Amino acid sequence: MQTETIIYIIIAGIAALSLALFQYIYKSKIKSNLRYLLTALRVISIFGILLLLINPKFESFTYFDEKPTLVVAVDNSESISYLKQEESANKILEALKDNSELNERFNLQTYSFGKSVSGSDSLNYKERQSNISQALKQFGEVYDNQTAPILLLTDGNQTYGSDYSFMANGVKQPIYPIILGDSTLYSDLSIKQLNVNRYVFLNNKFPVEIITNYSGTESITTELKIWSGSAVIFRKALQFDASKTSQIVSTTLNANSVGVKTYRVELVPLANEKNKINNSKSFGVEVIDQKTNIAIVYDRLHPDLGALKKSIESNEQRSVSILKPENYLGEINDFQLVILYQPNNKFTKVLQEVKEKNINTFTISGSTTSWNILNNSQNYFKQKITNQTEDFQPVLNRNYNTFIIDNLDFNDYPPLESEFGGLDFSVPNDVILYKAVNGINTEQPLLSTFEINNTKHALLSGEGIWRWRAQAYLDTERFTDFDNFIGKLIQFLSSNKKRKRINVDYKSFYNGNDDVIITAQYFNKNYEFDAEASLSIIIKNKEDNSTREVPLLLNNGNYNVDLSGIASGQYDFTVKHNSEAVAISGSFQILDYNVEQQFLNADIDKLNALASNSKGKAYFSSESSTLIVNLLSDNRYATIQKSTKNIVPLIDWKYLLGLIALSLFIEWFIRKYNGLI
Repeated sequence: MQTETIIYIIIAGIAALSLALFQYIYKSKIKSNLRYLLTALRVISIFGILLLLINPKFESFTYFDEKPTLVVAVDNSESISYLKQEESANKILEALKDNSELNERFNLQTYSFGKSVSGSDSLNYKERQSNISQALKQFGEVYDNQTAPILLLTDGNQTYGSDYSFMANGVKQPIYPIILGDSTLYSDLSIKQLNVNRYVFLNNKFPVEIITNYSGTESITTELKIWSGSAVIFRKALQFDASKTSQIVSTTLNANSVGVKTYRVELVPLANEKNKINNSKSFGVEVIDQKTNIAIVYDRLHPDLGALKKSIESNEQRSVSILKPENYLGEINDFQLVILYQPNNKFTKVLQEVKEKNINTFTISGSTTSWNILNNSQNYFKQKITNQTEDFQPVLNRNYNTFIIDNLDFNDYPPLESEFGGLDFSVPNDVILYKAVNGINTEQPLLSTFEINNTKHALLSGEGIWRWRAQAYLDTERFTDFDNFIGKLIQFLSSNKKRKRINVDYKSFYNGNDDVIITAQYFNKNYEFDAEASLSIIIKNKEDNSTREVPLLLNNGNYNVDLSGIASGQYDFTVKHNSEAVAISGSFQILDYNVEQQFLNADIDKLNALASNSKGKAYFSSESSTLIVNLLSDNRYATIQKSTKNIVPLIDWKYLLGLIALSLFIEWFIRKYNGLI
């Protein structure tokens, strides 16, 4: 309690006593001893009320012991079972849980991880990918303000995410890898990486780059083959030795027919090779007969132009040309879609030609847009001209149903600069994004699509979309989600196909370890999204004709089904409504590849580097008892006594209010009883 507060309390006591003495001793006509009782009661009442006004605060301390946390993370990926280490991992985990001294010294928290982190009760060693760096990052965030050493039971073979050996600075906890796997070096050939485009064009040659590796000390000779079905279409002899452990093989293959084509790359295995699975790898390409050509017409350079080109061309089926208005007019028939970036008076002829030829458009306005020309060139929308700009934040319309939008919510996206004033559509339009100012939705469209006279159009009222692409990277460390959003918008605008009551989003082929997620939207007869529909998907394996039916579940405004983990092969599927005769069919292929089976040994070097950088130490699975002894003897992990300081204001003490009320009542009762009032 502060000195100032104590002085106030003393003054309050003196004041209360003085007032009571003045009333009942100095000025009172009461001569009996009753006046002393009344004086005491009045002192209590006045002093209590003054204390409430002063409201002093009292401090109390609660002391408790906090044990350090011991985080035990077990690699739940298939590589553990493939290396026959699941039994060893289970024994170590049980030994840690059953050690009484360890449990007395630490709070044990056990987890399992594959591509993501989950509870240890889900251990089955069937995760199709392992992301050690993401697991360490999450542990570092959760236990940031605690003493929490991390035991990492893993083979160190990461198949997804960034390099974990540099995660020590971000985690700020000692890390103790328990190495699961054989440290013996065997002679082994492997295909380390295969680079090929997903889409190729009919009657063209497409490049294939293969990175081959050899671990061993002897000089060996092998042969690299590329198979198409049962035919070998490329072969090359390769030689390796202790100094020449890697070779890059490049070749080109012919795309002779449209559709998904699959190939298999094979390194002829050595006679005594232990792991032959990593000697072959399948890949696929989709052969298409044409490319979608898109023109971005501009008169003013802006970062948006480069961002749009990068985003659109992330899909290899599309090509973007950035042109001045006069250059576009000479090539207008070469493009299926035109993006009109901030039209001004130099766009007059372009706007006329686009309207006459019924070309699909994507119009982007901004601070230099000439709205007089844009308003007069068409009758679809009109912008109120104020010659003032405003920054508008995007708000996603969850009811947008023209195409599927996923993985983006735009909540933290920066604002776009747009013309201040109302925008009115004279044709039916679907709003993708609304404008918001200071978090308040204005219900004005920021991004809209509409269809008229068998053409499709979009209007984005704002410049600065390059910041959105940058924000997408900051959020997820990749551009994929934003590029997919722009890709779906471009796909809708560049196609003149009629709308369907069921839209399905899927890939033509998936690698063996990819997430196989199929997304669908269902619309009623008025083409309004139906969130109450009952949809299911029927999957048929083309090889054995086996079928199975799986329901689609509503999630974030779309119907989804996760088919990850199904066997490799070719599949036909049908998404259907369970009570209406509405369905859509397609096909996809799962390539035979398991990234978790590509490893022969534990990655000891990386695990040692991780331990060294985090001031921990790496142990082999046979040294778990030594690890326990070292943890128990490490002075960094002592139990810490902590205290909690509680500050309680006197006004929260209900008994004082009761005491004041009681003293006033007794005083009144005595005075009343004795005829003093």
